[in-house]
Amino acid sequence: MSQGPGTGDPGPGGITRRELLGALGAAALPVLGGAGVGRGDGHTGGRAGGLQTEGPAGTPSDPDLLHPKIWWEKVLTAGELTTLTALADAIIPADERSPSASQVGVPDCINEWASAPYDSHREALGQIRDGLVWLDAEAQRRFSRRFDQLVEAEQQQICDEICYLPKAKPELQAAAKFFDLIRDLCATGFYTTREGMKDLQYVGNVPLQRFDGPPPEVLRHLGLA
Repeated sequence: MSQGPGTGDPGPGGITRRELLGALGAAALPVLGGAGVGRGDGHTGGRAGGLQTEGPAGTPSDPDLLHPKIWWEKVLTAGELTTLTALADAIIPADERSPSASQVGVPDCINEWASAPYDSHREALGQIRDGLVWLDAEAQRRFSRRFDQLVEAEQQQICDEICYLPKAKPELQAAAKFFDLIRDLCATGFYTTREGMKDLQYVGNVPLQRFDGPPPEVLRHLGLA
């Protein structure tokens, strides 16, 4: 199956874009966390983005991770989510190893993140909404259909022009920044799911009866043996 725009072709050094997305997601784990909610020990005081940052267990400053709560309404409309879902699946489509971004709930995750009542998230929400409007308008201009109604090759034609900010045309700089943001959020959302971790072949958080240390070939590669 095709990897979609921004994911499949080998880049410098032979690494594929999907592998780059995996590295990006692994490096950006804090992005989708509750920014600005304090230390989480119940003693931060004050407010962050309009939410109280002190209180008993189960509050924003001391969340119950086993029974998580969302402390704000999700604000993206059904139409915006339809376009976002199409873009997320264009960035991380299903392949022989893993499902697509939407199949593991990435658009909903982005909606929750962008809806958070923090100043930085409000700014990102505006950027996301403007970008989704642009995406549908560009699809209509080129193909007389919404972005989610385009075939893969048509979606890729649009995405290819905004998927790399340094090479984007001046009039496409805002769209390219929007694409960068969505790609970062898609990578973070996808590669922090069980399916995404399996795609990365991440084996952390698994108990081991014994650990013999790094393999000799790894030590030799690092110049340590």
